[in-house]
Amino acid sequence: MLALGAPAAIAGDDALVVYKSLSPEVALEAAQAALKQCRADGFQVAVAVVDRFGQAQVMLRDRFAGLPAAETATSKAYTALSFHKDTSDLAKSVRSGQMDAGLAQLPHIAMLAGGLVIEAAGTLLGGIGVSGAPGGDKDEACAKAGLEAIRDRIDF
Repeated sequence: MLALGAPAAIAGDDALVVYKSLSPEVALEAAQAALKQCRADGFQVAVAVVDRFGQAQVMLRDRFAGLPAAETATSKAYTALSFHKDTSDLAKSVRSGQMDAGLAQLPHIAMLAGGLVIEAAGTLLGGIGVSGAPGGDKDEACAKAGLEAIRDRIDF
């Protein structure tokens, strides 16, 4: 009898999952701010924002950004989201041997600096990735500018 009653008690509140997500307007605002920062620094880049499920919400590519920039920016955003860690930290972990280098061979994964997790109050909202500046540290600085631009809109 006790075993028959247990599943009903466990299933009660777990039947639905409620989550928060970025609006397209906020995702666009982050991407535009990142692009603006890179332009101010003299770089032609691509910026991607992915939602909490890894799907692209926004992709901006400057006129003279390199051919792989858009795909790489999306992969950086996806990687940060997937591992719930900034890609510069992931790249260091792979180089130091703390993380298996084989993970970098997975589809849509880019263990290169320039991808950041978008989260607020411990809630995962998505990822932002920038590619095309001469160095991942510069890509990351632009991505950080994108996050700063929306910080007051996503803090809850």
